[in-house]
Amino acid sequence: MGVVGTVVLIVVGLLVIILVGYFISVYNSLIRLKNNIQKAWSNIDVMLKQRHDELSKLLNTVKGYMKYEEKVLTQITQARTAFLDAKSVQDKAKADNIMTSALKSLFAVAENYPDLKANQSFMQFQQRISGLENQIADRREFYNDSVNTFNIRIEQIPDMFIARMLGYTRKELFKVDEADKADVEVQF
Repeated sequence: MGVVGTVVLIVVGLLVIILVGYFISVYNSLIRLKNNIQKAWSNIDVMLKQRHDELSKLLNTVKGYMKYEEKVLTQITQARTAFLDAKSVQDKAKADNIMTSALKSLFAVAENYPDLKANQSFMQFQQRISGLENQIADRREFYNDSVNTFNIRIEQIPDMFIARMLGYTRKELFKVDEADKADVEVQF
């Protein structure tokens, strides 16, 4: 083997090392993005669970005052059941959208009950749930950012080829139902 053969062998060896290094780099960054999505969803799930736990206390406080608002209380109970039955990210997202809508209705209807609005327990639960809603919204935004970054990376060349080898597919963004975008009608 001459000098040319040695040089070619060294160049090929360096190219292989560079390609393997690049593959490892892309692989690790895709794994990091995938795990960020899972972490972001877990954070949302924790917040949804906390909201679920607070709702039973809020419902107990509200029931005595809102005897004539069966529909609103039924909506919240159904939303809680949907959350408990949800298994996938999409199912939990759908249950969350139902709950958000039901809570808007509950807080809007509560305006009709001055004694309820003045109740210290109700005010504390309302503030706690409102705070949880804000935290959930922040976590949804982080989740969607993570999903968007992942989806972009797995569709860009050359990362797309590695993503396909790994079987990675697009992830679903956390979407809000059209009904949740509408204003809550408050009647006095």
